[in-house]
Amino acid sequence: MEDLVEQSYMSFTASSLMSSNSTCYNIPSHSVPEGGSSPEIISLAKLSDGLEQLLVSSIGIDYSDADIVVDGVSVGVHRCILATRSTIFHEKFKEDMDSLEKRQSRPKYYMSNLLSYGSVGYEAFLVFLSYLYTGKLKPCPPEVSTCVDDGCNHHACRPAINFLVELMYASAIFRVPELVSLYQRRLFNFVEKALVEDVIPIILVAFHCQLIQLLNQCVHRVANSDLDSISIEKEVPYEVAKDVMSIRLKSQKENNSAMVSDDPLREKRIRRIHKALDSDDVELVKRLLPESDITLDAAHALHYAVAYCDPKVVSEVLNLGLANVNLRNARGYTVLHVAALRREPSIIVQLLEEGASASEATPDGQNSVSICRKLTRPKDYNAIIEQGHKSNTNRLCIDVLEREMCRNPIATDASSSSPITDDDRHIKLLYIDLKNRVALAHLLFPSEAKLAMEIANAEAISQYAGLLQSKVSNGDLKDVDLDKIPIVKNERILAKMAGLKKTVEIGRRYFPNCSEVLDKFMLDDLHDESLFLGKGSVEEQDIKKQRFVELKEDLQKAFTKDRAELNRSGLSSPTSSSKVKRQRKSKN
Repeated sequence: MEDLVEQSYMSFTASSLMSSNSTCYNIPSHSVPEGGSSPEIISLAKLSDGLEQLLVSSIGIDYSDADIVVDGVSVGVHRCILATRSTIFHEKFKEDMDSLEKRQSRPKYYMSNLLSYGSVGYEAFLVFLSYLYTGKLKPCPPEVSTCVDDGCNHHACRPAINFLVELMYASAIFRVPELVSLYQRRLFNFVEKALVEDVIPIILVAFHCQLIQLLNQCVHRVANSDLDSISIEKEVPYEVAKDVMSIRLKSQKENNSAMVSDDPLREKRIRRIHKALDSDDVELVKRLLPESDITLDAAHALHYAVAYCDPKVVSEVLNLGLANVNLRNARGYTVLHVAALRREPSIIVQLLEEGASASEATPDGQNSVSICRKLTRPKDYNAIIEQGHKSNTNRLCIDVLEREMCRNPIATDASSSSPITDDDRHIKLLYIDLKNRVALAHLLFPSEAKLAMEIANAEAISQYAGLLQSKVSNGDLKDVDLDKIPIVKNERILAKMAGLKKTVEIGRRYFPNCSEVLDKFMLDDLHDESLFLGKGSVEEQDIKKQRFVELKEDLQKAFTKDRAELNRSGLSSPTSSSKVKRQRKSKN
């Protein structure tokens, strides 16, 4: 990471005018010494500092004449500087000059439209923009160029790679050759240090930006790794995948080793199953299985679905009951490890509900939690999410996996597991209780509640959550009737109740402290339906509104308590994965 955070001054000559005889001033990263410095260096340093003030607008006046929107944020820029430093900006601004003069409006450009390939985030663009203005290379912000795994040195974790890849896209597309050269050298250093799956983003940027030497190094790294051919074909351009497989084939011939698949018919049948999954056609998968001895496990179909298919397809494959959720692939990765790489909360919870083990480690000692942490930036993990707003999926994945790692088996209580009686009144009361509970959870913590609802296959209850949210999101508890549908003992109602109960059970399993607060609220207040029916005097209604505000505060404290307990458990410590690995060895 030393290379990523170094602060140095680079050439301040216009990159569009660089040539073999151009002058390049290299200024040391420390401040200019008082004595012994040439007038040229001192002048350039002062010019750089002055332009930096212009960039940060600390002079109190915004002289920018255009906006570039990145990640939804408008960044004010000065077209004269960008046009001088980048031929691409020069061509773009010149192209738009006539139309802008006619409109007499401040131009606005969107980064997504300026890029022909790849992506550049807000923080990466600021680093790049700072260099264009000042000739100084700013350090990479740790919140977007490191991960949240405490045991990582960040020399080659995915966020560090991704941030440098974004800088490379900006440098190559906007034609700043000195930056392209610098970032290519740094990416070279990453190739051997990184996990092989983390080399994929480097392959993509090298391919798109025509960095031939870097691409060749990546190809050989992947070809000599244990990354499976299916992942290579799915994740890298066809030309690159073809080169990788060619190198592997040549190596196998030289070493007289067996082919990756010495049975073409078997390989063909496996790929037919994968293609059926790509088409979301699980029924076709069922028809293909009896035609040969290829099972779901033999085809690693669940690994494939978890990596590349829609969560609903994963659910359908699990419902077949034919796949081992703890099966390891050729690399020693379980299905949950693959899900952690994808970071889709609904898939992770589905696997845990089916018995996937969160404590299983990869051959290099990483469990599913550490995999997620190594892929998550501090900016995403520490983002403050207001109540009622969607949570960050990375944080949600980590929270769910950590809760699973440290939880004790929780037996469901009698109210949620007992069979439904024949008494219609009892059914109605239980139905209303479950419905109100899930709706409240959906209102206050929508991402967590939605996740539990999806896993419980309880889509039918979303209408109640939506109704509640529309009425009480602003503290208005009047005229909310969650019991619009008559309670009739039939299969439809029983199915809805089953979904509601499963949702509550999942909430208790992964968010226990929050569930305790909801339990207390339901016992204290919801036995009186007038809380939501708007009955009573104005004073009583004010009391009910205040009680609802208190509930939201209690729930926030409960979630804070959940996360504090997880931090005290030491699951995110540098030694956690090694402890798991030692425990597995001792068992064997």
